[in-house]
Amino acid sequence: MAHKKAGGTAKNLTSSNPQYLGVKLYAGEKAGVGSVIVRQRGTVFLPGKNVSVGKDHTLFANKSGVVSFKNKRKVKYDGRMTVRKEVSVT
Repeated sequence: MAHKKAGGTAKNLTSSNPQYLGVKLYAGEKAGVGSVIVRQRGTVFLPGKNVSVGKDHTLFANKSGVVSFKNKRKVKYDGRMTVRKEVSVT
């Protein structure tokens, strides 16, 4: 006779916490000083005018103003051209 009841296995207990990445302020919205505009892993969006990059690649506003996005061509290290979005606050 068993002295302990048999325990089952659980398959859905190992998920990690969500990271809440993505664009937080869209084009035309007002941004204050220090407002987070984009949370990202790596430089998916590039910083433009009045925008700085945090140590985890977060883009935030240096001055208050209106957020705008535009496409920017960037040359990679091997000479290939890619198009990235650039975020500015004006």
